[in-house]
Parts: sequence; structure tokens; C-alpha cells
Amino acid sequence: MTATGPGLLLHLAGPLQSWGERSQFNERDTAPFPTRSGIIGLLASALGRTRDQPVHDLARLSLTVRTDRPGVLLRDLHTVGGGLRGKDTVTTAEGKKRSGATATLLSHRYYLADAAFTAAVTGPHADAALLQDCARALQAPKWPPYLGRRSCPPEGPLLIGLLDQPLHHLVRLPLASRARSADGASVRVVFHGDQPLDRLPGAASGTDGADGTAPAGQINDDPLGFHPRTRSYRARARYQRTLTLPAIQCAGLGTAYLTTLADYLDQHTRHPERGLA
Repeated sequence: MTATGPGLLLHLAGPLQSWGERSQFNERDTAPFPTRSGIIGLLASALGRTRDQPVHDLARLSLTVRTDRPGVLLRDLHTVGGGLRGKDTVTTAEGKKRSGATATLLSHRYYLADAAFTAAVTGPHADAALLQDCARALQAPKWPPYLGRRSCPPEGPLLIGLLDQPLHHLVRLPLASRARSADGASVRVVFHGDQPLDRLPGAASGTDGADGTAPAGQINDDPLGFHPRTRSYRARARYQRTLTLPAIQCAGLGTAYLTTLADYLDQHTRHPERGLA
């Protein structure tokens, strides 16, 4: 799955993020990793596309995600319509107003708290211009980016850079996490992708015995369109692989991580499209 052209490297971290997978009605779940629909929506928003504009060109791109910190699953209880006058309560599907015990709607919304991911968005050389447009848009987005939901703004920098050999760097970039043990020489890191993960360049052997060639499951997150009235997704294969990486890649949090990341880019990349520049 090595990309034939440059690719975007993204730092996806913040206090909260939520990547809906099977959300329906009053239960709003989150996948344990950024989804294709979430990232494609983020790019479309940065480019200034409205929800009724097509995203078929962005949907050609491939997504590979490295889990730097898995975060903690958080559930938040939301109420809507409580304590309001009858005419101000939530409108039903029939256009009527709720009253009495049905006036207050409850919903459970799930988030990943304190999670961090590094993502590679890749494509063939034919999509190099599209990726360059996305890189420029992420540096000066038309609309504010968010991590799955509008209430989840990212911490900076969102764009690491538009780099050659993006999957090579995805394996080697500093991890936004602390080392798990003082004397540990290696750490286990989980990768997710929409393509087989057996060709992650220079990767150490997986610790779980799986090489990422066979799908680990299926997820319904490949968007066909984002129009509110015709929003639809199709299922795609989900690939997963756990790699053993040197513990020295754990760069810590905050300024420690950003400093190490900038040092890595200075030493190992020369591409002009740098989000940290």
C-alpha cells in the first residue's frame, strides 16, 4: 500500500474527539480511531465546500491512522427541551410539539478524551494537486476544523506537512505520548487503514501475529455525500495491525512533543509544504 505520491500527515489531538460509526437517534457513539468520513469531511470543510457539493475526489484518497494515545471513552448525557413552554419544545417528525413526560429528550454522546492520532492521507501522483490544495486549506481553513463534532476543536498543529513517502514517516514520526515504562525498549502501536497494512515500510514485525493483509472487520464510513437530506455511506474493509516501535519515539506531550516533531522534520524532510514551518 505504499503511496506513489506525496501525502498529508495530520496530528489529530485535542481534549475531546468523536468519530461517529453507528450513531442513530439518541445514541451518538464514537469509533476508537478517526474515520474516513470524519477526515474527508474535515478536508472538505477546510476547502470551503458546502454539504451539497460532491466529495468524490476526496473519497479517492486513502487513510492510514496511527494510534499515539487511544484516550479514554467518555459518555456525556445531553437533555433537550426540558423546562420549556409547550410551544417551545422539540418538534416531532409530524410537526407537532411534545408535551408532558415526552417534552425532554435525552441523548448519550460518546467521546474519546485525551486521545492523539497521527494520520496519513495518501493518493497516487495524479492526486498530487488535490493534496496540495488540501495542505494549503488546512493551513488557512475556510471553516474551523473539528475532530468529528463541532464541539471538538483540534490542538495545533493539525497539519504536520505534505511529505514524500508519507507512510515511511507515519511509522517513524515521534509519538505524542509518554513512554509506558522507564526501562522499556519498545512500545506497541496500533495502526488502522482502509488498505492492507502489510507494506508499512520498514515496520517491525507485528506483536499480535497479524500482518494486516486480511480485514479485521468492516465499517460503514466511506461517504457518498454529506447533504443533510441525502447523506449516505458505504461499507468498506477495515485493516488493523499492531507494530513494535522503539520507545525512544515517545516524545511526551505539549511542547516536548512539538519540539521533537520539529526536530524530526528538520532532519528527515525537505518538502516545502510543511505545516510546522
